[in-house]
Amino acid sequence: MIAIIDTNTLSSMGLANLVQELIPQAPIRTFRSFKELVMDTPDLYAHYFVAAGIFFEHTAFFLERKHKTIVLTSSDHQPQLAAMHTLNVCQDEPHLAKSILQMHHHGHPQGATQRPGYPTPPDTQPEPNEHELSAREIEVLTLIARGRINKEIADKLHISLTTVISHRKNITEKLGIKSVAGLTIYAVMHGYVEADSI
Repeated sequence: MIAIIDTNTLSSMGLANLVQELIPQAPIRTFRSFKELVMDTPDLYAHYFVAAGIFFEHTAFFLERKHKTIVLTSSDHQPQLAAMHTLNVCQDEPHLAKSILQMHHHGHPQGATQRPGYPTPPDTQPEPNEHELSAREIEVLTLIARGRINKEIADKLHISLTTVISHRKNITEKLGIKSVAGLTIYAVMHGYVEADSI
């Protein structure tokens, strides 16, 4: 489970939606104050995304859980947080998604499902996915994740612009993901592109 502790409700909701796309199997709870977190079951969480102001008010609690805490900041340069994992939430959505992906990759090199707090994969064989992408859709998805626009994708794959738009529509419908950031996260998490190549 993941806790997001921030007095800014809109910021919490936006971050929760982005993290949910990144780690769909992990439940996420948002708290408007440290008191709300403490009234819950605070040690149940695998990660805490905490606003810098709340972190500084309750440093002792979060330092004891330093390896699970990510401090939400408004810039990349905060010397007083040098010893902590930080996330600049003032970045645009694609850069924020990339930062979360890199943090997730370094924190969970073996994959999220093998870490505490995440569901264990079933021993049985997975059922075939009726929403699997075709080889061409994977090519289009990969180029979307690398920041290419429709015209560039059409030129690169030697297909028409209409065909690219049709593939994008199919990808969106199959995956249920509408944003470019969400598709990028999906592409990285499924090994179609490396986070560092985005």
